[in-house]
Amino acid sequence: MKLADIVSVLDATLLVGDAHLDREFEICRGSDLMSDLLAYFADGGLFLTGLPTLQAVRTAVVSGVGCIVFVRGKRPPEEVVALARNEDLPVLMSPFSMFVACGRLYETGLAGHDGQR
Repeated sequence: MKLADIVSVLDATLLVGDAHLDREFEICRGSDLMSDLLAYFADGGLFLTGLPTLQAVRTAVVSGVGCIVFVRGKRPPEEVVALARNEDLPVLMSPFSMFVACGRLYETGLAGHDGQR
């Protein structure tokens, strides 16, 4: 699924990543625990979290995440957006809860971080 389609499905605002709208995603993971992200994430996937922090961006970069989606309408501070921009990491902001956002993505064909559907 292309990032542009993910923006639409999640009724999201693209904060960083205009150049990546054609990037394809096949897997996603939702978590507010950065330790889970480090332990279980597959490279290049979509990461949904309710923590709009510098630590979330740094952890995503180390884990090889392809895009962060901040859920529950959480708008990250400008320093978080600036770090993501510097790392060339697309960032979205969705009004949906983690549960609803994950469900919408699952409905469109995305798999979990382990590739299972």
